[in-house]
Amino acid sequence: MNYRTLGRTGLKVSELCLGAMTFGSNFYNIGEVDQQGANELVSRALDGGINFFDTADVYSFGESEEVLGRAFNTLGTPRDDVVIATKVRGPMSAEAAQGTGDINNVGLSRKHIMAGVENSLRRLGTDHIDLYQVHGWDVATPMEETLRALDDLVRSGKVRYVGCSNWPARHLARALALCEQRDWARFISLQAYYALAGRDLEHELLPLADEQGLGVMPWSPLAGGYLSGKFRRDQAAPQDARRADFDFPPVDRERVFDAIELMETIAGENGATIPQIALAWLLHQPAVSSVIIGAKKRSQLDDNLGAVDVELNADQLARLDNVTRPAAIYPAWMVERQNTNR
Repeated sequence: MNYRTLGRTGLKVSELCLGAMTFGSNFYNIGEVDQQGANELVSRALDGGINFFDTADVYSFGESEEVLGRAFNTLGTPRDDVVIATKVRGPMSAEAAQGTGDINNVGLSRKHIMAGVENSLRRLGTDHIDLYQVHGWDVATPMEETLRALDDLVRSGKVRYVGCSNWPARHLARALALCEQRDWARFISLQAYYALAGRDLEHELLPLADEQGLGVMPWSPLAGGYLSGKFRRDQAAPQDARRADFDFPPVDRERVFDAIELMETIAGENGATIPQIALAWLLHQPAVSSVIIGAKKRSQLDDNLGAVDVELNADQLARLDNVTRPAAIYPAWMVERQNTNR
């Protein structure tokens, strides 16, 4: 396993991060790994050199955090040996998700963030969270309120670093500027959907992260299972795949199948698997600090761990880029046109 600094910080994280969305029993039919299964996956991840673990309070309404925290405790993992990341924003009850009951039990208000961090600390069984991330944009809360609350958590010592996930580029850029102006704790990372099957991040967010020194943490690097090797052109989709019940994130299927056919060829050239090529490609991209992998089975985790040993050469990277590169959108194509041979 290799280690990289997370963004512009001195915090060293494994280039693969074990995501715990599968831990628990109630999150879009994804959370189904029980405590024993989680213990085995966390143990294997640690043995494989992973020191970075990501979850969120909304995963199975807190159960994922509880399971992850108990796994560390059961395994006797020293707290300082791991970097724990979690997230806040989502509704923490079925009622809150419907806008009823405790209507403040969702969002990025100071109230919800302060309650959220205390609950996450308790569920994880720790006195601090290494990376606390806002899990999406909240249209109802002023940005200044959210950022000031996060700064207070860092100053209190309950949180070491803060990051964001699923934020638009314009909001992220403004947040970074506000934090610099007011000397508030600054986002160090961006957790976002990024995969060979979905490269929209490259339009604005990836260049912004690269310029501003944010560590990018791609989620769903296998595009919700599409790049697992189970999906092929003109073949029925496997009924036991995650997408059978949760068809997310959206993909252009024809483009994805073109990519899979090329990835299979390149996998053969490298003695690797299709998922390993997908993960290795991400590890070659600018600003990427750690790729979040998820697993329900030991065999899936074993395969993913093998990606760190896959080296893609310049020709292979170019072939993958040619097949999956998204079309430029305005004003990017205008900027390129105006600056060619400037």
